[in-house]
Amino acid sequence: MDGARARELLAAQRARIERSLSELAPAGGGDGSESDELDQTNRGAELEQDELSEGLADDLREQLAAVERAEQRLDAGTYGLSIKSGEPIPDERLEILPTAELTVAEEAWLEGHGSGA
Repeated sequence: MDGARARELLAAQRARIERSLSELAPAGGGDGSESDELDQTNRGAELEQDELSEGLADDLREQLAAVERAEQRLDAGTYGLSIKSGEPIPDERLEILPTAELTVAEEAWLEGHGSGA
């Protein structure tokens, strides 16, 4: 894959992830002065939403780290090659998943063997 195209794809991926992370930033809550039953229910729902948001934020931070690794491979001249075997990753795969580190076959093998890399 052309380096300029790879940078374009990675920049778009980075922007999408960073935008999603900024949208997850806590909006703030009330002053905590109410303590009725409805307020307790609302706090429980807020805590559950906060946990879901934190899980999503963790996933987004992992995706951002993958973008950074891909940018490092691009700078090193190894972008588009499997980090496991050195085999070329098809451009079609990189267009869909610019942060791909493995070929489809390698990823399928790892998923089938429970490694989850």
